[in-house]
Amino acid sequence: MEFEKNLLSDIGQLLLDMDETVSVAESVTSGFLQFSFSQMADASKFYKGGITAYTLEEKVRFLHVNKEEAERCDCVSENIASVMAVNVAESFETDWGIAVTGYATPVEKSDYKIFAWFSFSYKNSVIYTKRLDLNPTEPQNAQIYYSEFILGCFKTRLQKHQAEENN
Repeated sequence: MEFEKNLLSDIGQLLLDMDETVSVAESVTSGFLQFSFSQMADASKFYKGGITAYTLEEKVRFLHVNKEEAERCDCVSENIASVMAVNVAESFETDWGIAVTGYATPVEKSDYKIFAWFSFSYKNSVIYTKRLDLNPTEPQNAQIYYSEFILGCFKTRLQKHQAEENN
């Protein structure tokens, strides 16, 4: 997996400049986001860790999603992603939380579509959530695309946040 190098270095530098921290909760991306953060220069200064909670049981146990709601939507919804983002940041005591849950392969529960919900939290509040739909592709390609898109959106949110702080 190789992302544009500037994307990773820019995110790392923004977090360092703002003296803020991040943690990640993943499902569909299976650790690609955590791997990406670990590749950033001085990562230990801003990246506190993450969790790959692939099953409903782990999302309930570690990220405190509502079991009944998770069962109804197969753990894939706007709210599930939001709860995951807030709770991973709380667990790791970070400023930012990033979460993603979705499908890398078309299955009956997804209406045979490939999509993911991702969410960013900041200081215990959800500040951005989006659904990302993909055309049919190989599962690994979907995971990589989700990861790169989420990182691109995160960079944009960090830049916006930095501009607001400087005004």
